Amino acid sequence: MRVLEPLIELVRGLWTTLRFMFEKPVTVQYPEQKKPVKARFRGRHVLHRYENGLEKCIGCSLCAAACPADAIFVESSENTDEKRFSPGERYASTYEINMLRCIYCGFCEDACPTEAITWATSMNYPSPSAARPFIPRRC
Repeated sequence: MRVLEPLIELVRGLWTTLRFMFEKPVTVQYPEQKKPVKARFRGRHVLHRYENGLEKCIGCSLCAAACPADAIFVESSENTDEKRFSPGERYASTYEINMLRCIYCGFCEDACPTEAITWATSMNYPSPSAARPFIPRRC
């Protein structure tokens, strides 16, 4: 019986391979054909603005503090009456997300008090190359 067990396991493994060999492959030609995504899909970060054009991000760095992968860098600056970027006292003069470190957990979205950062259901990134993994937004 011990002699036949490896042979039986080999036949079972080959049967699995043969069974899927004759099925039609599910290949999507990505740039031309886009596969529909689920409603809760987390694709890429989006920074929102108010209707009047001011940024919702107030530069509080709560998203950077909540990020377990340390993928977000926020640098704050003070708003002036001549140059106003957000309705609060401060704004994010530098907001960078390192997409190579991002683990798509969504903690940054939960931590944001002004709902400035959300997730888009798109998989398209502004930089198609891995040479620029950061998504910068500078004022």
